[in-house]
Amino acid sequence: MQDNNNDLPSPATGAPAVPAASGSGGQPRPLRFEFVGSGSEYFRIWIVNALLTIVTLGIYSAWAKVRTMQYFYRNTRLDAASFDYHGRASAILKGRAIVFGLAMVFQLTSHISPLLSLVLGLALALVFPLLLVRSLRFRMANSSYRGLRFAFTGGDAEAYKVFLLWPALTLLTLYALAPLAHQRFKQYQHNHTRFGTAPFAIDATAGGFYGVYLRAFGMMVAVMVVTAVAGGALGNVFGGGRGGVVMAFLVAAVGFYVALLAIGPFFMARLQNLVWNHTTLAPHAFRSEVKAGRLFFIFVTNMIATVLTLGLFMPFAKVRSMRYRIESMTMLAAAPLDAFVAGETQQVGALGDAAVDWYDIDIAL
Repeated sequence: MQDNNNDLPSPATGAPAVPAASGSGGQPRPLRFEFVGSGSEYFRIWIVNALLTIVTLGIYSAWAKVRTMQYFYRNTRLDAASFDYHGRASAILKGRAIVFGLAMVFQLTSHISPLLSLVLGLALALVFPLLLVRSLRFRMANSSYRGLRFAFTGGDAEAYKVFLLWPALTLLTLYALAPLAHQRFKQYQHNHTRFGTAPFAIDATAGGFYGVYLRAFGMMVAVMVVTAVAGGALGNVFGGGRGGVVMAFLVAAVGFYVALLAIGPFFMARLQNLVWNHTTLAPHAFRSEVKAGRLFFIFVTNMIATVLTLGLFMPFAKVRSMRYRIESMTMLAAAPLDAFVAGETQQVGALGDAAVDWYDIDIAL
């Protein structure tokens, strides 16, 4: 992790950062993230969003996304202050209309000429990195904390490497380069994000990502081997034959499903910890302590409750999962945040709008 030097210069002016701080003996002060929303509150938003989206044949989904984002942002707190989301539904609807239109054109050309669809597919591959960058800029420019906006400054040339070159190499190497591609994406995302004028930075290595991927893969293989052995043993108990084969197949299928179910929470927990434990914001650092076992328990109980309630528990499940992941995060503040935010607000005011490239489009679903 980068050294939290209290004299780090401002990226914009070279002026020293706000003086250090508030922990005893000059140590960083831990500030826990909080989520103060509830499942019942979000259920009311979720059910209205779902009904209006169905009635409007999906058009209202853009407004539904804005309401959902605002709910989760405004109920996430740090140092007694909330985040906020300012995105406009019209921009989201525009982005989705673009994606839908491109998909429809590609579908039509595939019925007319395979060659034409191939050419169009290549053209779409060239366009999509540009759309994704603008979507990232839109998301950050419309996110704020204490009234100060975030910003994303990643360039188009690097976006082609992150969103086109590395995914292509991942496919060509049969996913052997997937962890490296993931690390490059996180570098691009975090190293080009700002809060006001203060830059985020990440120093997580490719080796760290390979460690997460390999552990997850090893866990999945181990579960599948155990269930395959158990299935074979049960098959022998049933005397072989068709009944034994059916039993062995069922046990193997259940084992595969359990492996997939277990791998998601484990991967999510380890990845969040890896990324945020190696991320800084100017002189401030972060700590993430998501426990894979606890997250797995939340996922399993959420799934059971969702099935038993025919899907009506989904908003409660999302709140439970988000609350745990958010409240597992701590900011290690090297200086008082009110002074830090005030200083960044002055910097932005002196420089003009920090969100220079405010693209009015969001294609994220």
